[in-house]
Amino acid sequence: MKISSGNIKELNLLKHYRIIRKWACKNNGLNDADLELLIYLDCIDMFNKDDFKKGTYSYSWDNRRWNRMLKENWITVWRTRHGADQKFNIYKVSFKGKQLISRIYRMMLGQEDIPSSHRRNSIMRGKTYIDKVLAVAIDNVNKDKTR
Repeated sequence: MKISSGNIKELNLLKHYRIIRKWACKNNGLNDADLELLIYLDCIDMFNKDDFKKGTYSYSWDNRRWNRMLKENWITVWRTRHGADQKFNIYKVSFKGKQLISRIYRMMLGQEDIPSSHRRNSIMRGKTYIDKVLAVAIDNVNKDKTR
């Protein structure tokens, strides 16, 4: 089955993407570029460091991104390099990253609500003005059953 732009529009897939992305970044210690890069890398499945570098061309420069994503377990080594026949490591988005991406997709499709408790969503604590505005937006997203 071939998907057309009309099919995607009917799904309202991107209707609340910005709010969902803000929730995901704020509650997982990521910035927008990191999250979108994780989604890109998840789509190509297995990758090496050169693939990672190619994926970063459209994002703001951050020379610590690779090490930070490895250290925080967003990316894991799938196969380590061995001698002459395997010249480089192969990486995958970690289980933690795949779970977050799957959850974002479920929220975009309306299968799951954005958490609205203070314990599960740091935005709902309302420490800053932006958090208060996002909390209202999250309530509106959760009330919208046509997404």
